Amino acid sequence: MSAPWLVGLDVDGTIILQDETMSPGVPEAVARVRDAGHVVTIATGRSWMATERWVDELEITPEFVVCSNGAVTMRRVDDSWERWWVETFDPRAVLALLTERLPEAHYMVELDSGMRLFTDVVDDWTLEGGRRVDFDELGAQPVSRVVVVSPGHNEEDFQRLVAEAGLNEVSYAIGWTAWLDIAPQGVDKGTALARVHAELGIAEGQVFVAGDGRNDVGMFGWALGLGGRAVAMGQAPDDVKDAAGEVTADVADGGLALALDTLLVHPGVAQVRTRE
Repeated sequence: MSAPWLVGLDVDGTIILQDETMSPGVPEAVARVRDAGHVVTIATGRSWMATERWVDELEITPEFVVCSNGAVTMRRVDDSWERWWVETFDPRAVLALLTERLPEAHYMVELDSGMRLFTDVVDDWTLEGGRRVDFDELGAQPVSRVVVVSPGHNEEDFQRLVAEAGLNEVSYAIGWTAWLDIAPQGVDKGTALARVHAELGIAEGQVFVAGDGRNDVGMFGWALGLGGRAVAMGQAPDDVKDAAGEVTADVADGGLALALDTLLVHPGVAQVRTRE
């Protein structure tokens, strides 16, 4: 076979639909790429607790998995997993800025151990094993992420908040639904995949990434900078498509499966619809 590629896949809106069923054809396409000898892994904004099931369901066996928008990289050790690389930051300044503007919001932080502290229930987030705390306790330790959910606010509100608050000392992403996810400065899926790519010793241009959100832009830029491929899903925002090298069909129409199958034909050549 030809040299293996590192294939990094987003989860929400790429592998799965909003109801958490698989996008059409994805398990079969992933199996074909895996069986061809390529290294298929996940690069997601989800925590490891909410990611492991998709590694199992896709029946892939990567050595590394990127979680928490690049702040956490897991490594397989025999039949278990360890937190191989964790990025953290002091969240106190960010929390102070945010609570001043969103005093009624629900806040959550993830510690370097993976434990979650939260001020109130955060819908759609895994809080199993977490602990409800007073707001002041959220900033007592370094964290790998801060999540803000504010009922009644939409994506435009969060974008305006980011601009007004001057959140330029941290990396942030606005979720598929309305939440703000803040990571250490300079950390994204691309920085984590770069570390994995180097550790695995895969050739520079042999990288393929796919995603649908603004938190995927970093890994798009990293892949394209190496001469690899970056595929945006068809339902992605225009600015995300602009950051990619290719655009495939919507997640509901099996866009990822279509893109993955091109790796089995002419891997280094864009086969899906290129961006306009």
